[in-house]
Amino acid sequence: QVQLVESGGGLVQAGGSLRLSCTASGRTFSPSLVPMGWFRQAPGKEREFVAAIAWSSGRTTYADSVKGRFTISRDNAKSTVYLQMNSLKPEDTAAYYCAAAPPFRSIPPNDSGYDYWGQGTQVTVSS
Repeated sequence: QVQLVESGGGLVQAGGSLRLSCTASGRTFSPSLVPMGWFRQAPGKEREFVAAIAWSSGRTTYADSVKGRFTISRDNAKSTVYLQMNSLKPEDTAAYYCAAAPPFRSIPPNDSGYDYWGQGTQVTVSS
């Protein structure tokens, strides 16, 4: 059983910053060996990719809408992935979810490639 727990969401004014955390646990789960991603879903909209980080090279990839503003990172010793969000905009308002892909794989091209999901944390950006 794998558990992903997000935290760090909240209400912030436009232009502000938040840092989301996702801590992974599981008896046979090795977070350092899996690609991790962040997704978001706003009310009435489909879930969309935000950012992902590879398990070995640390390579990162971002949605165009957040490039230059968001940074994904990981601390394998803490089994935690972070999403630093700067220069937040009202359109960033959504529930944010972290996800884990199968071990030793490349970053999946879409959300169907992720096996495990957290429960989500709400981010609300006021104008």
